[in-house]
Amino acid sequence: MAVTSAAAYVSSSWVSRNTDSKAPIKWEGNLERRKTIPLNVPMISNGVLEGYIVAQFIYLADARNLNELAMPPDDFITDEAFRLLYSSKVDFAHLEKYDLQNLTTSLAQKINLRFGKEIIKEVLVEEFTYVPKQDISR
Repeated sequence: MAVTSAAAYVSSSWVSRNTDSKAPIKWEGNLERRKTIPLNVPMISNGVLEGYIVAQFIYLADARNLNELAMPPDDFITDEAFRLLYSSKVDFAHLEKYDLQNLTTSLAQKINLRFGKEIIKEVLVEEFTYVPKQDISR
């Protein structure tokens, strides 16, 4: 439990330290903020389960476009995030070096491609932690 809490603290403080202070982003239209369910991605190295990345995302989407969809984009975001994280090379000893900006940008682009129009304006990281296998209670 302590390791998970420490990992959450380190990842959140790392994200806040590495954010660029830019001019505020101005969005056009009526944006809606939604949160995905937490995602657990197994991290396997040399055929051995090393642990899990736990991630949760917030996305901003045009409310009008969301209302036109047959289903919300949450499942697609979860699917794309799982695919990107599972197939990426992760340095478990230095998770703070993971390129979160690239991850969130890729997620937004891939979801918009799947829907054929710009639905997702921005994907934000709510949680991004690594839990080693030995820290998982049985």
